[in-house]
Amino acid sequence: MRLFVFLICLLVTGSVLGKKPSKRKDYLVTIQTDFGVMRLILYDQTPKHKANFIKLTQEKFYNGLLFHRIIQNFMIQGGDPNSRTAQAEQMLGNGDVGYTVPAEFVPELFHKKGALAAARDNNPEKASSGCQFYVVQGRVWDDENFQKQTERITQLKGRQPTDAQKQVYQTLGGTPHLDGNYTVFGEVIDGLAVVDSVAKQPANPLNRPLKDLRMTVSGEWMKKKKITKQFGYTYRK
Repeated sequence: MRLFVFLICLLVTGSVLGKKPSKRKDYLVTIQTDFGVMRLILYDQTPKHKANFIKLTQEKFYNGLLFHRIIQNFMIQGGDPNSRTAQAEQMLGNGDVGYTVPAEFVPELFHKKGALAAARDNNPEKASSGCQFYVVQGRVWDDENFQKQTERITQLKGRQPTDAQKQVYQTLGGTPHLDGNYTVFGEVIDGLAVVDSVAKQPANPLNRPLKDLRMTVSGEWMKKKKITKQFGYTYRK
């Protein structure tokens, strides 16, 4: 993912949230777009990324920003603060908040369709952008093309999918070659069709949509049982 060089590295912890919520509750993220609403959960296995995203959401940081980079059958990317007042044809992707978030690679978290992950530059620690993120669209892989993906993963020194993850990539879809190189820290649990709608919009040669695609991001603490009942998401025990 094309990004930028950061000057400061800040360790973001759960302390930014103040008093910890009940373990029976989780933070439900809502991203509103011109094409509908996506609802996401943030993984407890990636606490630094979760805390940082909640912090920015509560500060209304993302409201009015663009999905500034879209590639059909790959992903949609947003969160560049420079996109708030960007002029038409202005190149985006270099905006930041002055810090990075240390990588949190968890083997069971992978780039399936709907995965929420952090963009980054080419820093050797693979630390994440403090604000830019992407949502995976990806594609469904047949055996031949999946094999090519595993070869690409080897070249990129990433993480090979498990058999269970391979099955997901060959049914739901995703982008396997990103595993082990970018931190996955959440997923869309409602509104996957919105990802498809955003990804297919016309874009210029730099993959910026020809029409500005703005977002509004909000969140609320909700009982996990209610999230499961309403959206069908099953929490790991």
